[in-house]
Amino acid sequence: MPRRLKESLGQFGTTPVFMASISTILGAILFLRFGYAVGNVGFFGAIAIIILGHAVTIPTALAVAEIATNRKVEGGGDYYVISRSFGLNIGAAIGIALFLSQAISVSFYIIAFAESFIPFGQYINETYNLGSFSHYLEDRKAIGLVSMSLLSIPILSKGADLGVKALYVVASIIFVSLILFFFGESQISWDNVDFFSKVENADNFFYVFTIIFPAFTGISAGLGLSGDLKEPRVSIPRGTIIATILGAIIYVLVAFKLTISTDLENLANNQLVMSDIALWRPIIPIGLACAAISSALGSIIVAPRTLQALGKDKIFPSLKLDYWLAKGKKKNNEPLNGTLVTCVIAFFFIYIGDINFVARIISMFFMVTYGAICLISFLEHFSGDPSYRPVFKSRWYISLLGATLSIWLMFKMDTLFAFLSIIIMISFYYFISKKSSDKREFVNLFKDVLEQLGRQIQIFLQRKNESSISNVHWRPFVVSISDASLKRNGAFDITRWIAHKYGFGTYIHFIKGYLSKQTFEESKEIKHKLIENKKTNVYVDTLISPSYTSALAQVVQLSSITGTENNLILLEYCESNKESFEDVISNFNLLHTTGYDVAIMRSNDNKVDKKEEIHIWISSRDYENSNMMILLGYIILGHPDWKNAQIKVFSIYPKDKFEEYKNQMFDYIESGRLPISPRNMKMLLHDEDISIKEIINQRSSKSDLTIIGFRGELVKKQKLDIFEGYDNLGNILFVNSINKKDIE
Repeated sequence: MPRRLKESLGQFGTTPVFMASISTILGAILFLRFGYAVGNVGFFGAIAIIILGHAVTIPTALAVAEIATNRKVEGGGDYYVISRSFGLNIGAAIGIALFLSQAISVSFYIIAFAESFIPFGQYINETYNLGSFSHYLEDRKAIGLVSMSLLSIPILSKGADLGVKALYVVASIIFVSLILFFFGESQISWDNVDFFSKVENADNFFYVFTIIFPAFTGISAGLGLSGDLKEPRVSIPRGTIIATILGAIIYVLVAFKLTISTDLENLANNQLVMSDIALWRPIIPIGLACAAISSALGSIIVAPRTLQALGKDKIFPSLKLDYWLAKGKKKNNEPLNGTLVTCVIAFFFIYIGDINFVARIISMFFMVTYGAICLISFLEHFSGDPSYRPVFKSRWYISLLGATLSIWLMFKMDTLFAFLSIIIMISFYYFISKKSSDKREFVNLFKDVLEQLGRQIQIFLQRKNESSISNVHWRPFVVSISDASLKRNGAFDITRWIAHKYGFGTYIHFIKGYLSKQTFEESKEIKHKLIENKKTNVYVDTLISPSYTSALAQVVQLSSITGTENNLILLEYCESNKESFEDVISNFNLLHTTGYDVAIMRSNDNKVDKKEEIHIWISSRDYENSNMMILLGYIILGHPDWKNAQIKVFSIYPKDKFEEYKNQMFDYIESGRLPISPRNMKMLLHDEDISIKEIINQRSSKSDLTIIGFRGELVKKQKLDIFEGYDNLGNILFVNSINKKDIE
């Protein structure tokens, strides 16, 4: 971009922002519809509308000021702020809606101007005989179309510079009109003033609010000049905040003056009631005309710049259309083509001519925009993004209030329009996202917030765990390690079953070797595959280490993703590859000394599991293991994969202890502490002539998962022999509990 052009783009200071904002706030609604509002909802109802409207606009103004001081704000105003925070897809969807509301606003203000011209038309017809031409002077639609034509010519030829100069004149006339209004005499005695009453058969509060709300949208007028400001970071916050606060004060004073000056019927039915009250009657139509024209000027200056910014971001389906809309005059980059489109839309709605209908559309689209801006500000407060460093800072609860109220008011104002607005926004987003691949900003903002929230939760849980004596009820925080993640799913499946509902799971893929560029890239690739292919609530990661022993030493020191220490480590091997199991056995002492419960998954590729039965085998040697085995079976059964399955518990005890343990197990079942039917509880006497492994092989040959306990001290003596001899079984989960778990 040529230097001269760059310099010409930033030509305005704070005053035009204030003037554009205050002229829109103190615009057509104030002069033409605010008396109607006071008459239908009463003085305090009008105050409630002012408070409610500013409860949306003030948080938005503060949010705009905040976001505008964080980064360079370029042309496009609201759209630029939203798109650069939420991403082009959602930003463009809101931007199109915003442009339409701004363009339609032009027609709204021109229709209002036509209303103000009616008294002058009547006066001319009464004074002069203009024949067949006279009825056009009282025809709102004709006046509106002619006025729009007269306004379009200088804007298309001169651009924003003319509009900004006109704002100074208009703002002066508006303030003079208000002064003469406040000095006007009351038409009723003080005794007849009632601040609580309203007219009979009054319109609904939220319907009135919908009509009045466009009066509070002046912040967008100032923000829309962002591309033409010398210092937008300074001018936008100052101009919008001052205009918003001053506007709120003036509206309260006008509501008070209207209430004490005339009766409610006159307020509700006389559109130019302020003229009857003012010290000089013609000043109100003059002020209304100037306010309407100024607001129309503000909108016709802002809307094309929004459309121009959309074109620059190439969000439309045709590149030719994008280029045509983005193109500006060489001297000052005036959006000539955008202005032309804006004028066409304005002409269409002027032809419709229903000011209340137009106001409802404007209110709904502005509410969507304001809600989005407040939501961005709220999320940015919690994202922890170091690049977000605004000079001016709002408060997260203020932004949350603005976002919440915007959504709530949309549905209170008009449920049908609210749903239609949402459908339109979704449609815009859908078609734009099909063309664009930019989803980073939108996703990242929410991701950053979730990361910050997750960190705070982890810290909280860690502190609570440190301060608590012990958990009354055991639940598994399992960490699993395997080097065969891409070959078989045994270990990962157990982890995700455990972590689905009742437990938490971390899965580590082990890569044997030293950390290098090659192994690091390999680890990232595998991690990506695991996350994409195994979409569960298990946290997945990779670990590069020179040996299985060192890998285990690192894994047992990991904290759970919840901030709680892991308490169960899951290892795995395959029946067809027992050599890998030697590493597991040789490091068992390491695991045992750390205080971890240990589960070892033996996968059998030759058996097809149907996920219909889980068999749990409890012997007299499983005093410590029994409750954990039953709990794990119950937890696994909670996964949807096992929704049609049942647990069968087999208890093998010698004759001398049989009755004691039999009664104990059935007591558990009868009290409802075990999710096991009595018919699925099998008590078996141990015949010394037959080994326990033979019995298990016979009874559980058709089991889809068999859970068997083992004792740590026997691993040292028997090593691999403990886990062998189960040739008829499918998948087996060997369980060793450090201490007996509470099953109550």
